[in-house]
Amino acid sequence: MNDDEQWYEAADEPELVDFGPVHVLSVSGQGEPAGAVYGVSVQALYAVAGPLLGIAGDAGRGFPMPLLEGRWWVEEEGPPLEVPRTEWWWHLALRLPADVEPAWIDQAREVARPQTPAAARVQLVTFTEGQCVQMTHHGAYADEPRSLAEMDAFMQDKGLVANGLHHEIYLSDVRETDPEKMRTILRHPVRAA
Repeated sequence: MNDDEQWYEAADEPELVDFGPVHVLSVSGQGEPAGAVYGVSVQALYAVAGPLLGIAGDAGRGFPMPLLEGRWWVEEEGPPLEVPRTEWWWHLALRLPADVEPAWIDQAREVARPQTPAAARVQLVTFTEGQCVQMTHHGAYADEPRSLAEMDAFMQDKGLVANGLHHEIYLSDVRETDPEKMRTILRHPVRAA
């Protein structure tokens, strides 16, 4: 399985995986996931991604609409889930193929800006997570602490500690409210303790 296939796959139990560099459309901000800034930022990502898909397709290098992802952190000491959600920081992202031209993103951003001014904040970003512990969480976002505890126990058993931002890939529509249908990949970059 290559990185592209593995990126959107995770077991139902914690597992150790490795990822090389990836390219994403990204927008950063602060606030709760249901907040206004978050919503405007998601809209901006998709407003740029839409024209980008057309530009890439016209160049013979089309690709499907990527899944929404979020990389999360807090700047306060202590357990992150005890920090008020209004103080959470995030990078929202849509993964791109490696052969997407930066000029296409500039062009797509300019197409989107008249209707979506926040599109001006959307950037091309490359990051590498390296070795990670991940699993698929089934259920509501509010129940993620159960899966995160499994991941923490796995990391402790393997002598690993977190080494980067908490990463979520939303396999189901983020507007889904039926916990039976909700699936999210939870991923933590790690290193030896």
